[in-house]
Amino acid sequence: MATKRPKFKYTYDVFLSFRGEDTRKSFTTHLYNALKQVGIEVFMDDERIAKGEHIPSSLLQAIEHSRISIIIFSQNYAGSSWCLQELEKIMECYKTTQQEVFPLFYDVQPSEVRKQQNAFGKAWERLITTFPIRKGRKLAINLKRVLNEAANLSGWDMQKYRTEAELLDDIVKTVTMRLDNSKYMFVAHHPVGLDSRVQDIIQLLSCESNEIIIIGIWGMGGVGKTTMAKAIYNEMGQSFVGKSFLANIREVWKHDNGQVYLQEQLLSSILKTRRINIPNVGLGKSLIKEILCQKRVFIVLDDVDHEDQLKVLCERREWFGQGSRIIVTTRDERLLQILQVNKVFNVRGMDDNESIELFSWHAFKQALPERNFNELSRRVVSYSGGLPLALEILGSYLFDREIPYWESALNKLEQIPNGKIHEILKISYDGLSDQIEQELFLDICCFFIGKDRSYATQVLDGCGLHAEVGITHLIERSLVKVVKFGNKNIFDMHDLIRDMGREIVREQSPTKLEKRTRLWSKDDVLNVLENNIGTMTIKGLSLNMPRNNLVSLSTKAFENMKRILLLNFDHVQLNGDYGCLSKELRWLCWHNSLLENLPTDFNLEKTVAIDLKWSNLTKVWLKNQVMEWLKVLNLGHSHCLTETPNFSKLPYLEKLILKDCPRLCMIHPSIGNLRYLIMLNLKNCIGLEQLPKGIYDLKSLRTLNLFGCSKIERLDEDIEKMESLMILGASHTAITQVPISIMRLKNIKYVSLCGYEGLPRDVFPSLFCRGCPQQIIQSPFVKPLGSRHR
Repeated sequence: MATKRPKFKYTYDVFLSFRGEDTRKSFTTHLYNALKQVGIEVFMDDERIAKGEHIPSSLLQAIEHSRISIIIFSQNYAGSSWCLQELEKIMECYKTTQQEVFPLFYDVQPSEVRKQQNAFGKAWERLITTFPIRKGRKLAINLKRVLNEAANLSGWDMQKYRTEAELLDDIVKTVTMRLDNSKYMFVAHHPVGLDSRVQDIIQLLSCESNEIIIIGIWGMGGVGKTTMAKAIYNEMGQSFVGKSFLANIREVWKHDNGQVYLQEQLLSSILKTRRINIPNVGLGKSLIKEILCQKRVFIVLDDVDHEDQLKVLCERREWFGQGSRIIVTTRDERLLQILQVNKVFNVRGMDDNESIELFSWHAFKQALPERNFNELSRRVVSYSGGLPLALEILGSYLFDREIPYWESALNKLEQIPNGKIHEILKISYDGLSDQIEQELFLDICCFFIGKDRSYATQVLDGCGLHAEVGITHLIERSLVKVVKFGNKNIFDMHDLIRDMGREIVREQSPTKLEKRTRLWSKDDVLNVLENNIGTMTIKGLSLNMPRNNLVSLSTKAFENMKRILLLNFDHVQLNGDYGCLSKELRWLCWHNSLLENLPTDFNLEKTVAIDLKWSNLTKVWLKNQVMEWLKVLNLGHSHCLTETPNFSKLPYLEKLILKDCPRLCMIHPSIGNLRYLIMLNLKNCIGLEQLPKGIYDLKSLRTLNLFGCSKIERLDEDIEKMESLMILGASHTAITQVPISIMRLKNIKYVSLCGYEGLPRDVFPSLFCRGCPQQIIQSPFVKPLGSRHR
């Protein structure tokens, strides 16, 4: 049974007391960073004190709400009345709240502090001369007593260590062990919505089962995985024989001897001892297994980002005793699959109400925005997309600022992401296995959000990016999401992840647009094209103009952009020699083009996908091109198109979309030569009267959509040759007679025909029933289209 939370809540793990002019520029900063890197919440007065706040009371409060205080005694420490006031408060907390206190002697001897001698003593003498005459003696006696008490505590003497790094390592180990053995970890200043997110996990981990349960907490950076793990650790850890919270494993792993350090930290925490020395990783694995296999332990492995980390810390369940509970937080879902966790919890973002509350605590120090800031606060919440990290950072950034500052900051954020948020989210990008996956991510960020996964995969494969494998990795690392939309799987991405990717591209050349690899902003693209400053660096370009603002550009603007692979236009007109355009194009997406046909000098030999929806095309080409790379041709909604191209020079075409081409009256007979065609969409081609005979030779075709082709009257008996056909949509056509051979299609999964839709085993008997029509209507397996009665 978990113990109750204490009434007194700590805000900080460690309070640092120091004389800034002695140590701030070097040692104290290094110590602060070392503690932060392992996930310890540290108070250092130049970080936490807000502008305009009364400093002394804030410092005293920070001391009271810290679990541990470290006093860095330096030569001039006793010369600061500020430091001595801190010291008094620290020693008061040491006696009244059982706060742990550690002195650290920096270039002074402990005896010099106890007796106020040498340089330390001179600083002390200078200070006491400033004391008021009446109270000076009593005050000096009291401070001497406090100095003596503090200097007698167990701590660190810098002169006993060979290097500063060795001293820092010992401090971090000691503090980490003390925090691990303390009752509760600091979770969050404002844990908004936290309880509702952890209850399902706590319920699963709290079960009475003696099995070893491993839980994965997975999600993008900044979504609150570590915060959740800390809350669960506080709630449940006390009921276990041994417990350990290994914080920030990803960062610690990078340091020299980081692997061994993590193993030592794990065993030290479980065994409640200050230091365990492990000579190498191999022995560490053996010790973990040998020592822990008989213990019921509660362990959190925080921010795991590599399989090797699992191998040296918890490779198998058998390493731990019955009833043990392990939590792993990560941005990479694949690691949880490798570990074979019992359950993966995907951390969701905050809803609008939670977001407003968390943001308000940081921006206004209250639960709701101030009256004049409601709309601006909503804008921040919308920008943050429910990401707690962003809400906290932006709230602190905007605290105590005026409305014009807010407006300017929000406008800037739309162009350039906040630096702290960007750096934390960029960790996932930096962790990608190679440059190809990074390029893949940037292409999706800039051009393929909202696009079908299958379609984008074909295009990006054509760019040499091994997209299927790479996209899987991006999804596992919470960088890309795939959402169901109708029968499509659409790429989606958190707005801040998208902005992070686009900022990486912008940082390639902050001032010179033409030296960036990708351009997607309307203003940036127009700047490059209208001023003819494009370069070989540009690999992708997207220009989407509003419907009522068609832009006309010269093809000469593309003369120097010979390596463009991805080109996306909407409501754009190009004039001039199309031979100027890149011959390396893999993707041409040009919606609402005014061209009646593609120019003969437009070289598309290497293009993988052509999307010309809503175009003015009457014919696609006047002269056919050899296009052996082309897999997708989308001419949908081309209301002037009268005939398809000759397909004989498009041998590897896989998807042909002619949806809503009302004037289309002829499909070229060469369509029968498309051996790899898997999808043909002729939906609502109301001018089409018949299908060419060759269409029945499409043995690879899986989907044939004839819905709304109101003039098509029949399907041939040769339809049985379409041996791969899985989906046949032919409702709202003029078909009244169905070929009997359709029943011999072995792979058919769905049929929509003659007013009925459903599984073939149910539809076919109804279509060929020789009995009363009423019997067809009453079939429980067949769904009539249009109305309930025929």
